Amino acid sequence: MLSRLMSSSIRSLDRECNCTVRLLDDSEYTCTIQRDAKGQYLFDLICHHLNLLEKDYFGIRYVDPDKQRHWLEFSKSISKQMKTQPPFTMCLRVKFYPPDPAALKEEITRYLVFLQVKRDLYHGRLLCKTSDAALLAAYILQAEIGDYDPGKHPEGYCSKFQFFPKHSEKLERRIADIHKTELIGQSPETSELNFLQKAQMLETYGVDPHPCKDVSGNPAFLAFTPFGFTVLQGNRRVHFLKWDEVTKLKFEAKTFHIYANQKEDRKIILTYFAPTPEACKHLWKCGVENQAFFKLEKSSQVRTVSSSNLFFKGSRFRYSGKVAKEVMEQSAKIKRDPPEIHRAGMVPSRSCPSITHGPRLTSVPRTRRRAVHISIMEGLESLRDSAHSTPVRSVSHGDFMPSRGQMMDGSEASTSAVISDEAYSPSDSVLPTPVAERGMEMPLDRHHNGSTCSVDEEQDSGAGTSKEGKAAEFRLGRRALRMVRSRQSPQSDAEELNKFILSVLRLFLVTIGLLFALLLLLIMLTESDLDIAFLRDIRKTPEFQQFHFEYFCPLRRWFACKLRWMGGFLISK
Repeated sequence: MLSRLMSSSIRSLDRECNCTVRLLDDSEYTCTIQRDAKGQYLFDLICHHLNLLEKDYFGIRYVDPDKQRHWLEFSKSISKQMKTQPPFTMCLRVKFYPPDPAALKEEITRYLVFLQVKRDLYHGRLLCKTSDAALLAAYILQAEIGDYDPGKHPEGYCSKFQFFPKHSEKLERRIADIHKTELIGQSPETSELNFLQKAQMLETYGVDPHPCKDVSGNPAFLAFTPFGFTVLQGNRRVHFLKWDEVTKLKFEAKTFHIYANQKEDRKIILTYFAPTPEACKHLWKCGVENQAFFKLEKSSQVRTVSSSNLFFKGSRFRYSGKVAKEVMEQSAKIKRDPPEIHRAGMVPSRSCPSITHGPRLTSVPRTRRRAVHISIMEGLESLRDSAHSTPVRSVSHGDFMPSRGQMMDGSEASTSAVISDEAYSPSDSVLPTPVAERGMEMPLDRHHNGSTCSVDEEQDSGAGTSKEGKAAEFRLGRRALRMVRSRQSPQSDAEELNKFILSVLRLFLVTIGLLFALLLLLIMLTESDLDIAFLRDIRKTPEFQQFHFEYFCPLRRWFACKLRWMGGFLISK
């Protein structure tokens, strides 16, 4: 009896697994689920924990063993998607950014979106000018620490907190001035709403960039926003297509295609190359989901999408949630007392560390900035070719905020690069830097995007660097790039040959299957006594009777004769 109880308890433990989900305020929600539980069950648990009703804007993200990010599909089993052994680690993120955050019905939803956009600002995904950056940071400060109090907030109090990947003392003073003078009396709810309304007007609001390369080999970031598809290179938006203009999204292996119709029936096709086939498929699925969510009027209009024009080739995917218009209509029907919001004070955390953990702009001597900066960029360029779709951007030009990668010093950047915790994994938070790729990418990126140092640094170092030296450096980089490409060409040729063979083999198998199906239909027509209406009609046609008597019957007699001969030959032996 005891052994039976022990075996049953062991079996029940085997059917259960632990899940840890990191929430937007960096707290963690841990639960126990059945191994065959679907993603919807876990998502409902989290939304119940947060008291969240407008939940269609959010999703659960995880990272597979190959460091590729994925959105958890709610209609499929969790254990089959994770590809790892429990306990499972995931994170809650905004999947579809609301086009108008002010139109959200409940304050709890706005607060969670505020946390996500604040995270985007810190990790360098939300680009903005310095004047906008100061106002956004002041809104965050007002929402999380309240009105300025000289007794609680001494001189330089802004320097204890990190709002951006990197900022200067001048920007800190501007943030403090706005917080002291312009935002007095604003409640946390009002400051959060003002923050979202300001962020909503920026071009990169809602951007979750995927690193790719264009047909020329130049780095680019592809992203899907509430308003359409966008392409970023450096800190500039080089392409933007509204959702109504996008007609089809396709991918094959690492190649991603965007088909669009613009004004005056102008058709365009954009082609980009992802780091891996898995990253390309993730990019395609994100595009399909965003297009369905923001473009369609009803979820009944959602259709299964294929990644290829041929029905027997490629991946098939169907978005299974509500669309934006339905979500807004459902939100309008919510009638309950506003849930209580437990706002976390602005304390240093894993995603927003104190500024003492990373150098400010003024902490590096002006004479050494160029060397340190180039070393940093080498680490960032290697990260772009990783399987991650979390971006680390190039240094900003003009008035834009710089990227998170500049927080590292030169020695750190040359050996490893910190990735955004958007791909949260406690044991895999650091990605090694491929040295060979670093050397290959740097000269080309510096040529395409301009100098890798800021304007004032270039002026300081311009006197000591000649034009001939720059030209020689560029020629050396191009030569190295050609050498690397020439070494990689046999491998790429082999991959193309394998793809071609697989395509031919797939076409051959489909052809054989179709012929076999036609043979079965022919046998049913000629040999069976099935009295089915459409078979009876076919049998009565003159063409079929002529085929039956002039071709099929002689072929059947010949085939039967051959079988008898083969049978007699085998028996005689």
